[in-house]
Order: sequence, then structure tokens, then C-alpha cells
Amino acid sequence: MAESMQEKIAELEDYIMKKCLWQFHSRTWDRKRQNENILGMTKHLLLEEPVSRETPEERCYWVDAVTMAEAFKTRCPWLAGMAKEDIAVLMDGLYERIDHLTVSGSLNQELNDQHY
Repeated sequence: MAESMQEKIAELEDYIMKKCLWQFHSRTWDRKRQNENILGMTKHLLLEEPVSRETPEERCYWVDAVTMAEAFKTRCPWLAGMAKEDIAVLMDGLYERIDHLTVSGSLNQELNDQHY
């Protein structure tokens, strides 16, 4: 039985929500930056594209991205059978979902507290 794109996104989302601590940063700006960089680099790694590791910040994101890409490949063998275009769509959908869960749809009002 073939899984839909939404089911695949949900499977990757489940891994992130259970295994990745970076999603719990305490400020909106930090969560947005983490989501963009870690998920963006993970996407590039899954697409076998180069990823910049020039700055300490990029290297930090890269480590999380490598770990996540390897976990996704191990836990989701269906990734190996996907076309690169479909992996790009999958990762874009995952980014949107994680960004919603951790930033725009979060009920944590402390994320935007200017006094922190």
C-alpha cells in the first residue's frame, strides 16, 4: 500500500517531535532559524546536494541535518524509491508543518515575550 505525501510528512514529523530537541528553543526567531536551516540542510543532504559548513553556526546545523537525514533514510526506506522532485516536495511540506507546529500554531505565548 502506497503512502500519501501527507502520511509521509506525518511520519517524518513524528520523528522530529519525539527525537529532536532543537524544536523546543524558547524564542520564535530561534525556532524559525532552526527550522529553516536544519530542515533546509536535511533536504539538500537527501537530494545529495552540497551544504555549506563554513561558519560555526552552519556546522552546528549541519550536524543536526546529517543525523536527521540518516535517521530518515533508516526509518523510512520508502525515501530510497522517491524521485528527487518528490523528496523536495516532501521536505517543503515537512518544513511548513514543523514551522506551523513550533511557531505559527504554537500556543506558547512565551515565544514572543520581549522581556526574556
